[in-house]
Amino acid sequence: MSVVPADEALPQSDQIDGAPHPRETRELRGQGAAEAAFLDAFTGDRLHHAWMITGPRGVGKATLAWRLARFLLANPPARDDDMFGAPPPPTTLDIAPDHPITARMAAGSEPGLFVLRRPYDEDKKKFKQQITVDEVRKLKGFFSLSATEGGRRIVIVDAADEMNVSAANALLKVLEEPPADALLFLISHQPSRLLPTIRSRCRELRCTQLGAQDMAQALSAAGTDDAAQSSALTELSGGSVGEALRMIHLGGLDVYGELVALIGTMPDLDRPAAIALGEKAAARGQEARFELMLRLVDVLLARLARAGLGLPLSEAARGELATLARLSPNADAARRWATISADLSARAQHGRAVNLDPAALVLDMVLTINETAAKTAA
Repeated sequence: MSVVPADEALPQSDQIDGAPHPRETRELRGQGAAEAAFLDAFTGDRLHHAWMITGPRGVGKATLAWRLARFLLANPPARDDDMFGAPPPPTTLDIAPDHPITARMAAGSEPGLFVLRRPYDEDKKKFKQQITVDEVRKLKGFFSLSATEGGRRIVIVDAADEMNVSAANALLKVLEEPPADALLFLISHQPSRLLPTIRSRCRELRCTQLGAQDMAQALSAAGTDDAAQSSALTELSGGSVGEALRMIHLGGLDVYGELVALIGTMPDLDRPAAIALGEKAAARGQEARFELMLRLVDVLLARLARAGLGLPLSEAARGELATLARLSPNADAARRWATISADLSARAQHGRAVNLDPAALVLDMVLTINETAAKTAA
């Protein structure tokens, strides 16, 4: 039974555009503490049946879940009748590239693994907004079909935050009465959104934002060897490899450069450039790039606030630091930028909810930023 879709032509909700799927990522950077905590539980015979892998988006939570699943399936429970006795405890989560488990997981044909995620609607050509109870009910068939083969059975929920109420309650029943040798890994970007009863039945593995060195190595492994580009991506992604890869795929550094160039004209705003930026946001088929633009506006405003407080920053676009210093020269300016950041974020959320024209939304944000710049510019 193949529990990971064999048809890799279909989009998958647990894969970032332009990046390899987490099951294909062999190296995990910056999460040594989480790996060590799990390995300590495994070797100490304290292996809990449910683990919640938490942390910001894009820091490697899904990669860790697949890495743990690969490790557990390659190290089945010891049997009482094993004449050779228990093997020595492992000292690493690494599994040989030529191990049969590795090959089956890569091919999507490992019967001991089930991935619970938002399904793709082929008719509407988009992902469903939530993980529904029908998806969770498939676990019953998975557990019954794989039980005869022995060994462990692993479930990855990516992401648990995306379950609707019925799905969450159905999964809670599994957590309350887990089948023998079953382990569940719940990936969660915002654990506070989950039922307290689900959280209480899981042991947490916390993933953290990556430091500059780990980010550079992770981006290099993904094919980004330009040191300047790597530094800029590290600054703008907030230590998230997933966000950095998303920016690479969508041309995020170019978008951010355009934003910096535009605010560099403030408070004497270059209106034709502002209108052109809005028109780019409204282009058909550019929804993902529009979302990225809104995200980078948030980043830019946060960096303006940091500049006013004198916090260290590395330049992420040409001329950025000089512009930040001019528009946010002191703590009073920093407070203004922090306030306008919260206001614009709320406006953007409302604008998307009511399907406001993207060009109008972007232009309104730019004009508001320009008004603030007139009050803060040195």
